[in-house]
Amino acid sequence: MTTLSTPLADGRDPKPGRRGPSAPGRFRGLWEASPLTYVTLVVAVALSIFPIYWMIVVATRTNEVVADVPPPMLPGGNLGDNVGRLFDNPDAYFAQGLLNSAIVASVVTVSTVFFASLAGFAFAKLRFRGKNALLLTIIATMMIPVQMGIIPLYMIMVELGWQNQLQAVIVPFLVTGFGVFMMRQYAQQAVPDELIEAARVDGCTTFGIYWRVVLPALRPAAGVLGLFTFMQTWNEFMWPLAVLNPENPTVQLSINNLANAHFKDYTLMFAGTTVAILPLLVVFIVFGRQIIGGIMEGAIKA
Repeated sequence: MTTLSTPLADGRDPKPGRRGPSAPGRFRGLWEASPLTYVTLVVAVALSIFPIYWMIVVATRTNEVVADVPPPMLPGGNLGDNVGRLFDNPDAYFAQGLLNSAIVASVVTVSTVFFASLAGFAFAKLRFRGKNALLLTIIATMMIPVQMGIIPLYMIMVELGWQNQLQAVIVPFLVTGFGVFMMRQYAQQAVPDELIEAARVDGCTTFGIYWRVVLPALRPAAGVLGLFTFMQTWNEFMWPLAVLNPENPTVQLSINNLANAHFKDYTLMFAGTTVAILPLLVVFIVFGRQIIGGIMEGAIKA
């Protein structure tokens, strides 16, 4: 037996769910990519990748063909020779720069993730006097440009006798306000209060709760923060230039030494830049899945 729905007096359907397409069907078109979307994405990817590709092309060529018109668009066969000359260059200290950057970036990344997640847990889940005022102070530090603090920070390094030493580029950046705020926001959503209370009932100390309960839950956000911190520290140029000398450089200062040479060897500079980005690519490939998963998880929770 078939029943027909009769419209109400005001014209509304008594069973609106049976009229027209379903809700997912009505909005399905919003999620379908048009050909223009694919064209835009391809153009954006090409514009992003081309500078890196051109850098690799120059790194594999000789200086004689760099200024050719039209310029060469295919890689050559001199990459090995250029990299060999790069490490043999007495003015670049490139091997020392790579080692120093690896030490500085690794220590700063581990320290930032640890202290930022610990502070983020405290601000998100613990109760103590002055918490909001202290959090506002940390957020306020994010509004101060780094350039404004170079002179007083340099004076502190001089007083400590840390000039031309790696601790001068490590200690001031062991934790960041952005990292604390990011981990606090994530911990507030990812760690239920009931889980913390259950851990306290089981006899866990506050640090034990952080280490066994909170830190595993913060792993996706910690991966994102770790990648950003490593990239930023690896690419840092201004502060190492102010506090380190050319004989004890980071990798960015080593490339700067090549750029400031009397004869600008562009193939040598681009070979150094190519080698310098390899650790960043390795870090992104190794931790990329976890980082993307963390970003997506945060987007879903938001």
